[in-house]
Amino acid sequence: MRITLLYNQPSASRYHVLGEGIAVASVLDSVRATHEALEADGHTVEALGLAPPYSQAVGTLRRLNSDLVFNLFEGFDGCPDSEWMIAGELEHTGLPFTGASSSTLALCLDKARCKDRLAGRGIPTPAYQLLGPGTVASFYLGFPVIVKPVKEDASHGCTSDSVVSTAPALGRRVELVTAWYGDPALVEVYLDGREFSVTVLGGQTPRVLPLSEMVYAPDYPGPRVLTFAAKWLPDDPAYARVLPVCPAQAPEGICREAERLALEAYHAVGDPDYARVDLRNDAAGQLFVLEVNPNPDLSPDAGLACQAKAAGMSYSNLINTIVELALEERKSVGRQSTAYAT
Repeated sequence: MRITLLYNQPSASRYHVLGEGIAVASVLDSVRATHEALEADGHTVEALGLAPPYSQAVGTLRRLNSDLVFNLFEGFDGCPDSEWMIAGELEHTGLPFTGASSSTLALCLDKARCKDRLAGRGIPTPAYQLLGPGTVASFYLGFPVIVKPVKEDASHGCTSDSVVSTAPALGRRVELVTAWYGDPALVEVYLDGREFSVTVLGGQTPRVLPLSEMVYAPDYPGPRVLTFAAKWLPDDPAYARVLPVCPAQAPEGICREAERLALEAYHAVGDPDYARVDLRNDAAGQLFVLEVNPNPDLSPDAGLACQAKAAGMSYSNLINTIVELALEERKSVGRQSTAYAT
């Protein structure tokens, strides 16, 4: 089969100015590993890195001559909405492609919209407000809270200062996040409990992979949040003090509840081919869904690949499974009406 391996070509952007360029470049690790796995399965693979301007990228997509597009596109640097927009262009081509639809990507990119969807389905998620420098005085949630960019992933904008417990600190953090990333900041009740993630593979019968947990060392610097530095910068003190453990060493009841909530969240956002659901519990032990991440990182050392390995799947098997999911008729048919959905 002829497969186009689509990704965003890393370029200089606001992330590099903020010292976060390493996360953008990480897509190349997924490209290399996926390319090797697909070729090992006998496919003819062409890697295609898209770069701005958007109109040029669209023209390139319309000229594709492939049997399938393996979609690793994460958005142009500094323009996260382009992730779902490019998926929408793929829908217009009629070519089968891996991963989530444009409507699912658009929903999950906007953390506030996604939380509203979850809450509307009765799925517990921490209370939040959207605040900017001009509206921070309307804050009514109790402290502590965590302040995040509303439309970023990969821990962009997350530091040890993201968790705040006073009004002055809240004002400073909201001002910084809105200045760096635009849009109002997502201000969310902070849960200082255990942190889990669950991956769901779609298909006729969705499959839940083994639960993983982010385990923070007792001397972890600052609040227990996976900061950008802890996730991406090996020389940072926090990097070696948080460890993903899979399968999670958690009581059976917690594991089953996490799996149940992950499946509910997965269905709530539109049943993507594969997605990672992040959860935390509060002081009373109740689990809450923090985020749903369609098309999560596919590099061999990322959480999805580790969970697949714990389920007995090789990396090659995981990639081949994602291809098979994309080729299911119900997915290719269902995508035709989802482009640019709100």
